[in-house]
Amino acid sequence: MGNIIYTWDCTTVDCYPTHNEQGTELTHLVYNIHWKLTGTQTLDTGSYSATEVGTETLKAEDINPDTFVPFEDLTNEIATTWCTNAMGLERVVNLKTSLESKIVGQINPTSITLVIGEPLPPVPAG
Repeated sequence: MGNIIYTWDCTTVDCYPTHNEQGTELTHLVYNIHWKLTGTQTLDTGSYSATEVGTETLKAEDINPDTFVPFEDLTNEIATTWCTNAMGLERVVNLKTSLESKIVGQINPTSITLVIGEPLPPVPAG
């Protein structure tokens, strides 16, 4: 079986218009990241993918005004790092394991939905 490629989309965020942190006024401070993690696996039989979505809350008190990244300088990569750091390694691994299970279920389904009167799909070899 081929490798699963995981892609994060963390480009939609909720921000405080202004926020005072440690005596410094910060604008457009990100406090929520709406994330989407997609796993894709391409095999000779086709491409299979699954997606998980959610929202991760960032702690404003963890923001260091000296290393604050202005909103206009944010990238998906920076937001993804913030998001996955807030989640922790165990949760990220669990999300990827869930996506892998969903993809395996697409490749080797244990149940299918059929419509009476419609042609039957081919039965997977195995």
